[in-house]
Amino acid sequence: KPEKRIAFFHGGCFVAGKLACRHPFASWISKATGCSILLVDYRLAPEHPFPAAIEDALSSYHWMCNNGPYGEMPAKKIFIGGDSAGGCLTLATLLGLKDANENLPDAAFTLSAMSDMAFTGKSIVNRAEVDILFKPSHLKKFAKLYLAGQDPLIPLASPLYGDLSGLPPIFMQVGDAELLLDDSVRFAKKAEKAGVTVKLEVWPEMFHNWQLLAPLFPEAQQAIDKICEFIRSF
Repeated sequence: KPEKRIAFFHGGCFVAGKLACRHPFASWISKATGCSILLVDYRLAPEHPFPAAIEDALSSYHWMCNNGPYGEMPAKKIFIGGDSAGGCLTLATLLGLKDANENLPDAAFTLSAMSDMAFTGKSIVNRAEVDILFKPSHLKKFAKLYLAGQDPLIPLASPLYGDLSGLPPIFMQVGDAELLLDDSVRFAKKAEKAGVTVKLEVWPEMFHNWQLLAPLFPEAQQAIDKICEFIRSF
């Protein structure tokens, strides 16, 4: 339905990522929820370091509030979501909108989200041997390119350090076998303490962004089904 909309921010550690890689995932979500989906092609580092990506995320959200797939039309239901770095942008967008006293989406969802560009979570160390995609040094290198010398504790760069009170419901999925496990776990705990409705799913043995491989194996499709169930509940 054109009046129900999702803005989705792709991953790629803020330095990479193509929208075509998210088309199958977006198609699954759209078909199962009845929502139109805007895939956001935000600017990437190092050519466009922080805050370019969050500026683009916020401007795309503003545009989607008033424009659908068939032209200008106010939205009735709005959701935002993202994977990995896109999950970071999802959470940062919530903070940016709240700080500006603007209308928040009905809900948000994240897949294997980054939330701490300082990488202080224990999983950066204790999941280093089981993460099949990244090494800690990779993440730190990409963060350095993205931040370009700016403070990693800025909430719009690292949402974990923001004031999380007043945010809409958030659904978070993360694998137990990935470096970024604690980015979701710690954010969820802090958000709950701030009074936010958060549903966190930690999937045993799952790797970073496993959901994007649906329908190749059951856990990926089951995870997408859970996301769609969450969106349909609004």
